[in-house]
Amino acid sequence: LQELYAQSQKMESIGRLAGGIAHDFNNLLTPIIGYTELAREHSANTPALRELHDSIADAADRAQRLTRQILALSRKQELKVEAVDLNQEVSSFERMLKRIIGEDIEVQLALAPSLKVLRADVSQVQQLLLNLAVNARDAMPAGGVLVVRTANCELSRERCHGFPGTSPGQYVMLTVNDTGCGMTEEVQEHLFEPFFTTKAPGKGTGLGLATVYSVVKQHGGGIRVVSAV
Repeated sequence: LQELYAQSQKMESIGRLAGGIAHDFNNLLTPIIGYTELAREHSANTPALRELHDSIADAADRAQRLTRQILALSRKQELKVEAVDLNQEVSSFERMLKRIIGEDIEVQLALAPSLKVLRADVSQVQQLLLNLAVNARDAMPAGGVLVVRTANCELSRERCHGFPGTSPGQYVMLTVNDTGCGMTEEVQEHLFEPFFTTKAPGKGTGLGLATVYSVVKQHGGGIRVVSAV
């Protein structure tokens, strides 16, 4: 329990640090983007120069998207909470999922009937599903099976110990299983930390699962990983 609490506190600190840096960085990007737009207008008749300005604008746009992701980690974005049918969201996501993860991965759904309504930001739920699916895909380069399950769940006081920050009560549970390569205990210890990744350079930012963690915590839930090599 002490280890789980320490991990939770570490994630809070990392999130606040990352959010502060991202906020300041975003302020620096604003004039860069503004001046680049002005430069593009003045270079409309000079193709070579316009191409350079377009490249600067594209890089700044990517940087701005990255800062938005990091700000999400610090949970500074405002949630648009509404009633969400998680089964419906997973079913709708399945069609897009097959295009994202490829034909060599079989997708199976196990959706609980009479699932309780979830109070959540639907765009954040969709982002969470996407990040988990992409992470599972990367763990199965030779193909495999991806199973998405939903269930009603009641957390007792004892079960809350496994999910720091949660309170006893009724929850909706989402489980994502894959038949991928698995993770060592050492990797699992750092799994939700921003910018931590086991992927090759240029293959990932290390923000996918960190974002998942933040979305779950901001919605008052808990998250747990079970894996073995």
